[in-house]
Amino acid sequence: MKKNIAIVMGGYSSEYAISIQSGNMVFESLDRERYRPYRVIIRRESWVLLDDQGKEFPINRHDFSATVEGTHLLFDCVFNAIHGTPGEDGLLQAYLDLLGIPYTSCGFYQAALTFNKRDLLSVLKPRGIHCANSYLLDKGAEIRPEEIFARVGLPCFVKANRAGSSFGVTLVKKPEALEAAIEAAFKEDEEILIETALKGTEVSVGVLRYNDEILVLPITEIVPDGDFFDYQAKYEGKSREITPARIDGNLHKKVADTARFIYETLKMKGFSRSEFILVDQTPYFLEMNTIPGLTAASILPQQAQAAGISLSTLFDSAIEAALKEKTNFK
Repeated sequence: MKKNIAIVMGGYSSEYAISIQSGNMVFESLDRERYRPYRVIIRRESWVLLDDQGKEFPINRHDFSATVEGTHLLFDCVFNAIHGTPGEDGLLQAYLDLLGIPYTSCGFYQAALTFNKRDLLSVLKPRGIHCANSYLLDKGAEIRPEEIFARVGLPCFVKANRAGSSFGVTLVKKPEALEAAIEAAFKEDEEILIETALKGTEVSVGVLRYNDEILVLPITEIVPDGDFFDYQAKYEGKSREITPARIDGNLHKKVADTARFIYETLKMKGFSRSEFILVDQTPYFLEMNTIPGLTAASILPQQAQAAGISLSTLFDSAIEAALKEKTNFK
């Protein structure tokens, strides 16, 4: 029997529009012989099912169901395509766990941990993962530039602690630019992270569960037109993304092994995409995305294609893994 799949997209953050693109790509790619996909748009003011004519039907949040033209619709699985809150920070996962509905992404704890850059680094550093020096600043706290620069130096990155797609990220090159960068970051989050700007090659590597095994995808080298991989570089073509990355075999193995180790250490499920800066043959971990972009131009789908995995197969494997886990749990 065909499975009813709710593809949730949208969310409450600045990444709303990007999530809609990812969700629509999943919707268009799923095999109609196996699934009945439905688009579910999650906004602060409403959760709705969107039909092919653009008509909206409210989602009943008591059981995550919808009534469409008189038919009560329940879902066998949720495909999570929400970047940012509530899909990438654990809120949606915890809600679905309470309802007993399987979903394609990692669990609520892993989502909450990886979404909080500060907490993730605190877990990984003691396990031998190389990371940049960092300084945490909470909204309302006294700003001490001398203390900050003594810790992280110049240039440095000022970024929102809990945000994605490079929203609220500024590369600070001069001391006088710090205040404006902090102000921009606080527009996205009440916690910000200030990090040493490492100089090296930036790479991105997808790790996922595929056919019951952990699979490390081909590594992508990121060459932004500007100073770093910002929003324009990610979504407006202001970068070159080279897969496979132009790095030697030994360094490739280090990056792949480190990405796999992080995935296994965090007991991850579903898709992930980890970012590194390579400095003197050493990978320095930057962050992990647990709901990476899923459009044809996004990095993880590019890596899957390089590995010979189509979008349809990639998305199908995530759904089947979620359904299988639910069956085993029962």
